[in-house]
Amino acid sequence: MGVDLEALEKGAVLGDPWEGVDAAGVARAAREQSERPVPGVEDMASYLAAQVSDASHREVVGPLLNGQGASGVVVRRGAVIAAWGDPTREEMAYSATKSVLSLVAGIAYDDGLLRLDEPVSASLDLPQFADAHGRAITWRHLLEQTSQWEGELWGKPTSVDAQSTREGTESAGGPPGEGWAYNDVRVNLTALALTVLLRRSLPEALGERVMTAIGASPSWSWHGYTDSVVDLGGTRVPVVSGGAHWGGGLWISALDLARIGHLCLRGGMWGDRQVVSRRWIGEMWTPCRVKPNYGLSWWLNDDRTVWPAAPPTGRCARGNGGGHLLWVDPDRDLVVSSRWGAEAETLLAAVSQAVTPDARPFTE
Repeated sequence: MGVDLEALEKGAVLGDPWEGVDAAGVARAAREQSERPVPGVEDMASYLAAQVSDASHREVVGPLLNGQGASGVVVRRGAVIAAWGDPTREEMAYSATKSVLSLVAGIAYDDGLLRLDEPVSASLDLPQFADAHGRAITWRHLLEQTSQWEGELWGKPTSVDAQSTREGTESAGGPPGEGWAYNDVRVNLTALALTVLLRRSLPEALGERVMTAIGASPSWSWHGYTDSVVDLGGTRVPVVSGGAHWGGGLWISALDLARIGHLCLRGGMWGDRQVVSRRWIGEMWTPCRVKPNYGLSWWLNDDRTVWPAAPPTGRCARGNGGGHLLWVDPDRDLVVSSRWGAEAETLLAAVSQAVTPDARPFTE
């Protein structure tokens, strides 16, 4: 099942979406991506177990959603110009969830509740931020993955989830802000802190402030673990996870993910409404000092170290090594949303080559 090739945001397409586009090249890239599904995702329990190297922490503690093959859309100037698979079918987003978590942090930022360079402990009373190290952790450190917090949350210790090369002076107990490591346990701590800060569940906040505003379908959902709850004034509120290493995370379709990308590309605007501030979008895409190709839980391709074959103007949310991808390129007024497709860099290179950069990018 596909989608109509039409505007995501009715009445808001700026210019001809096909101007400067090699239509045959985009169609070919979409067709080839549909033929590159990630294998094994039809049995998510087995697939997920293989992603966690530490056998002592492979047990799934959150819900799972079996994958159903590659799907996606290409959006130019707000219009869907290519689609493959069923882009209306929700899939687990894996670590692309982290970038949506950052968007929720933007809600708190816009409401004056969150100051990026203020210690989290200044506004929250949580035991994870009570010692000397915890008191030095700022919201920026959490969102940039530079907190260097060590501990255990929901039964998962940080030590079992250092997923990629550490950068800076990353070490157990190192100073916040001086080292970077990709760590789902620390991201889950961010989700906990934001839940307490907003005094509500994050899916509720995202739905009310963002997803309804951008016309998302009702099919998306966001999950935590069986025991990931926090007491807020006597009410047990679920805390979602920022990834899917032990289940849970954001479940969302390629089309709805593209809507989020289009919102970010438009500087947080949807139609005539400022859904998230332009300043927050800029903060999300500002390079981290110790990890310049990473912002506030968004990947940046400025130095082409994330996707060497793709343009340096792209920003992206990605999960499972690119099997889940939301690519936003303001210079081309382009959004690519791909689910359970392998070789994401090949897709990005082909689509980007088929779309001529705009003389005056939308961000101007």
